[in-house]
Amino acid sequence: MNDVPATVLQPRLRLLIPLVVAFAFFLEQLDSTIITTAIPDIARGLHETPLRLNLALTSYILCLAVFIPVSGWIADRFGMRRTFVAAIAVFTLGSVACGAAFNLQTLIASRILQGFGGAMLTPVGRLILLRSFPRSDLVTAMTYVSIPAVLGPVIGPLAGGFITTYASWRWIFYVNIPFGLLGMLFAARFVQDSVQPRPERFDWPGFVICGLGLALLEFGIENLGRPVLPGVLVAAVFGAAALLAVLYVWYAKRHTNAALELGLLKVRTFRISLFSGGLSRVGINSVPFLLPLMLQIGFGLTPMESGSITFVSALSTLVIRPVTALVLRKLGFDRLLVMNSVLAGLSLAGFALIEPTTPHVILLGYILVFGMIRNTQFNAIQTLTYADIQPTSLSRATSLGGVVQQLAMGFGVSVGATLLGLVAGSESVLSTHDFHVVFIAVGVITILAIPGFLRLTATDGSVVSRHVRGGVART
Repeated sequence: MNDVPATVLQPRLRLLIPLVVAFAFFLEQLDSTIITTAIPDIARGLHETPLRLNLALTSYILCLAVFIPVSGWIADRFGMRRTFVAAIAVFTLGSVACGAAFNLQTLIASRILQGFGGAMLTPVGRLILLRSFPRSDLVTAMTYVSIPAVLGPVIGPLAGGFITTYASWRWIFYVNIPFGLLGMLFAARFVQDSVQPRPERFDWPGFVICGLGLALLEFGIENLGRPVLPGVLVAAVFGAAALLAVLYVWYAKRHTNAALELGLLKVRTFRISLFSGGLSRVGINSVPFLLPLMLQIGFGLTPMESGSITFVSALSTLVIRPVTALVLRKLGFDRLLVMNSVLAGLSLAGFALIEPTTPHVILLGYILVFGMIRNTQFNAIQTLTYADIQPTSLSRATSLGGVVQQLAMGFGVSVGATLLGLVAGSESVLSTHDFHVVFIAVGVITILAIPGFLRLTATDGSVVSRHVRGGVART
């Protein structure tokens, strides 16, 4: 009886469980986007420069990446319901601490606490769905859960702009409190633990090696544009990160339960999706940080005006999502990712043509088009990543894939901020020209992913895309 999914035993849970998980996902997605519009105001409130505030974004994202591998083990060890409720509680507590932050250091520490809670929310939420539904019903369940992935980024910039304009920036964090309390109540009431065997011992040594290496790499990138350490020490930080990476590769080959299973990189489509897709994500993910800053600092718009413009990029998801499957079936992953990478790089560089005098209707149209290109790229990469992974390896593949995806998001913000610091130099005020140069640079970074995508073939991922070329499709 324990093997029977909860939704089969209690049909009412078929709707309730996805909604509870979706509610928590919405909380995390909203928080990830609501802060970007408020960065200039938070910087003024904490007496910092806007560029320094990128640390509040990257510390959260890096914490997500570091702790995702341990989330599944924690859920198996302590139970899905208890872990999920605790994750929402930690995330909410971190939100309270962020709102009460009195300097950049306390804000960063609070964002790290938030990141630890967020790192458990998404993977444990997916685990709840996988164990609560029979396989035949997973598509329906995932449809419910995909809603916050659309609504969060759409509402975030608008909510951030509204709150920052008409209240204090601290309320962009305090608004999480009632949502967090409701999420904990619903999760404790409706999420049911499935009986699982006691998990094997977690790979704590590998986890520490990997996490420390990622943290040093992030710290090194942060120091390129706004050096806190002398150049020799920054080089030493990068060197230490590289040594830890080599050490982890050596370690993972000798341990079957390594925190991140690098053996999965032997699957070619998985490897290309992570490396070339990750490079593509770095360039594209710089936009949520750069664009609101350019609109507010370079163009002089208010947070509300900036949020009203940037939300169009997320809104484009509603337009392009139904079309992506059709385009994939027509072109295949290989052609789509190469062609769309060119469009993504050019559209990023195209932001350099936008001036403060550009009519808002043109700006809105351009951001809408960019959003469609961005979402097509992300959807295709995400789908290809797991297209050829065997079902028995999916849990480990999602851990490694999730870490790379979060790192690409964090590095996108860090690279954007670092390039701005390098371009602006010692100038205390960022100019529109500075942003234009950086947009061209991140466009070039995105183009650099194309050689990897050129290694894809017509049959790669064809079982998923249903693409047929030359009358032959792989089965």
